[in-house]
Amino acid sequence: MNNRRRFFWQSLGLGALLGNSFSLQARPVWAAAKGGPKVIATWPNSPGVEVALAALLRNERPLDAVEAGVKYVEADPNDHSVGYGGLPDITGKVTLDACIMDEQGNAGSVMFLEHIKHPVSVARRVMEDTQHVVLVGEGAFQFAREKGFRKENLLTDEAKRLWEDQRRSMKEAAMLPASGADNHDTIGMVVLGSDNRMAGACSTSGMSNKLRGRVGDSPIIGAGLYVDPEVGGASATGQGEYIIKAVGCFLVVELMRQGASPTEACKEVVRRINKRLPAGTGRPMAGFVAIRNDGTTGAFANVNNFRYTVGDESGVRVYDADWE
Repeated sequence: MNNRRRFFWQSLGLGALLGNSFSLQARPVWAAAKGGPKVIATWPNSPGVEVALAALLRNERPLDAVEAGVKYVEADPNDHSVGYGGLPDITGKVTLDACIMDEQGNAGSVMFLEHIKHPVSVARRVMEDTQHVVLVGEGAFQFAREKGFRKENLLTDEAKRLWEDQRRSMKEAAMLPASGADNHDTIGMVVLGSDNRMAGACSTSGMSNKLRGRVGDSPIIGAGLYVDPEVGGASATGQGEYIIKAVGCFLVVELMRQGASPTEACKEVVRRINKRLPAGTGRPMAGFVAIRNDGTTGAFANVNNFRYTVGDESGVRVYDADWE
């Protein structure tokens, strides 16, 4: 790192996170959101963002807004990386992962869940109705059924056809396709209410043709999603194995806590992930979106096809994220 860049990060209070010593005492505080309610989401998920934004504009609780926005995407059979219509694992079964966080830092998560269309709602019930944070597999399914969720077939004819085509193109049964624009695995969303309350959620059907039982970053608090109302929130997308090892979203929020803008924080985490990629892997995708609790948004990825969606009182827009 050259001296100018080192001085820049030290001036933000990020020295220790970059290998220098510094004090954690000085923390920026953002008192009020700019421009009212705001929603940020991974990928061009405009309809889901519109649903969440409409709820915020009706002064609904941010937790209700983010759940509604993510549920819209989960129910879309044309989105083959989330919920109903998601592409199955290597055995042909659709398994879903999701997590949710509220304005007080409470969290719930479900992993390896089958037959339930809305895992984000099950994650919320875990958060609100149990003393746990995570339920997995058969236990998560039984809990969902006890809470009144209906058992459904989540594998659509179109998803099955796409999966079969993909299987035929794979050279080995255990070879997984790279994560990218066509296999991006996630709807991640963070919302900010006009009263500065925040919430976030993340939902996925995971990487298509994944090994049976594989779980990525999306339902892991701190990896695929993290919300700290004192600072802001972040969500991730891409190949979860690398995002998990970086504890990506927690780190994005902590960098914002020390003064980095959302884009600067996302960029630093992406750089760390890139640095740790093993030789010969190409570039498995990693991208982040973030919102600070003053309404400032940002994103960054290590590929040039990552797009994200922002909604506020002026409308809903899709942006190309910065990348390197």
